[in-house]
Amino acid sequence: MGMFTFQVFQNVGMTMGIMPITGIPLPFLSYGGSSSLVSFVAIGLVHNVYRNRA
Repeated sequence: MGMFTFQVFQNVGMTMGIMPITGIPLPFLSYGGSSSLVSFVAIGLVHNVYRNRA
């Protein structure tokens, strides 16, 4: 969750002009195969841990 929160705040800050512009994509919305793949794998890992907890 921290990864997604950081990416969203960084992206919103860049859009508003209060943070320096970097190459961090917005999760699930920005164009890019590797970013989307990493985001979906991260969500899958969290879901798997949640589903298999004891």
